[in-house]
Amino acid sequence: MQKLTNKEEEVMHILWKLEKAFVKEVMAEITEDQPHYNTLSTIIRNLEEKGYVSHNAFGNTHQYFPIVTKEDYRKGFMNTAIENYFNNSYKSMVSFFAKEEKISAKELREILEMIEQKK
Repeated sequence: MQKLTNKEEEVMHILWKLEKAFVKEVMAEITEDQPHYNTLSTIIRNLEEKGYVSHNAFGNTHQYFPIVTKEDYRKGFMNTAIENYFNNSYKSMVSFFAKEEKISAKELREILEMIEQKK
């Protein structure tokens, strides 16, 4: 899975939310730093070239839809982050969040319970 730019990722979140959309509908969902219509159209075509999006043609207009699910993207993103920043160690990742106080002891216990239930 190719890495996405921040704008491409923002557009993917919109397409996952809308499920299918024309460029103007995606544009309406962008609240900050709204790109020019042609720029947004290029971003979406790039997503199509990268294999994240496809389209249905209606004359000269295209309605785009995601072909990579949010869950599949999340898995790839997390696997890459864990590999690149935590040396493929989930323990290192969890301890990082614990040290940064981003995860509570209660949440850790809940995770342990989930792991124990899978055994």
